[in-house]
Amino acid sequence: MAAGTGGSGTRTRGWSAARIPAQEGRTAVVTGANSGIGYVAARELARHGAHVVLACRSERRGADAVARLLSEVPGAHAEFSRLDLGDLASVREFAARHVRRPVDVLLDNAGVMALPYGRTADGFERQFGVNHLGHFALTGLLLPALLRAPGSRVVTVSSILHVLGNLDPRDLDSARHYRRWLAYGRSKTANLLFTHELARRLDAAGADTVAAAAHPGYARTNLHTAGTRLEGRKAAERLATLRTRLVGQPAEAGALPSLYAATAPGVGQDSFTGPRFLMWRGAPGPSWRAPWTRDNETARRLWAASEELTGVRYELPEA
Repeated sequence: MAAGTGGSGTRTRGWSAARIPAQEGRTAVVTGANSGIGYVAARELARHGAHVVLACRSERRGADAVARLLSEVPGAHAEFSRLDLGDLASVREFAARHVRRPVDVLLDNAGVMALPYGRTADGFERQFGVNHLGHFALTGLLLPALLRAPGSRVVTVSSILHVLGNLDPRDLDSARHYRRWLAYGRSKTANLLFTHELARRLDAAGADTVAAAAHPGYARTNLHTAGTRLEGRKAAERLATLRTRLVGQPAEAGALPSLYAATAPGVGQDSFTGPRFLMWRGAPGPSWRAPWTRDNETARRLWAASEELTGVRYELPEA
């Protein structure tokens, strides 16, 4: 399998949204597109001509995001479509609505971070269920649409905090011992292992769809305060908000690695793109990743468990 780097050298140095290639005639699905880096990514893809599907859980916030996008990019082609990644029935309904036409870009962006313990509609721990299993099911169900689009891409948004922990195969969804930040790190490791195994399978099938990953560094989004807000910890929420404002980069910058992985020429299978400066901020470039995120056996075991838990099997042609 070709080991991609997400771009190197002068090709990524100083890369900005202005360098996104023309997207006319292409369809992009962006999960979690009502705010933060998901909204910015959807807006910039639409600005360059793509028909963008904003896949969001809340109908009100999704409709508001489409209205905002159309006000910022008059004449853009954008639509809201409801998707709750914490409910596999919703994932199946969304895929059924969109699998009939080719999908050129699937940006698996939505996520939750460091929430108090809870379970999805299907009984999975929320961070593992939303961040990994929901996207695993969505990608598999949309795979026929991706394979019909020449040169399509699946970009999964991970995090530098994947370094917090490798998967525990005996406790994939942290049911035995829940620690919110460890569970978050493991879910982001799962994102990278999913990309690694999907890239291997696409190569083995001779498909020209690229599976890549990206991370935003430290971006100023509401992701950082969701957990403390849910628990009503006002002081901790204010502290997180202040820290994010002081050291985080704008969502416009945080979205660039995802946009690069989704659109730039030469993005390789299993590449990982992030901000250049200490993986924290700046223009997109190749990002370091923990060695365990390229472990073939762990990736296969996670894949098998994900198929079992979601009931979704990937149908890939013979090479």
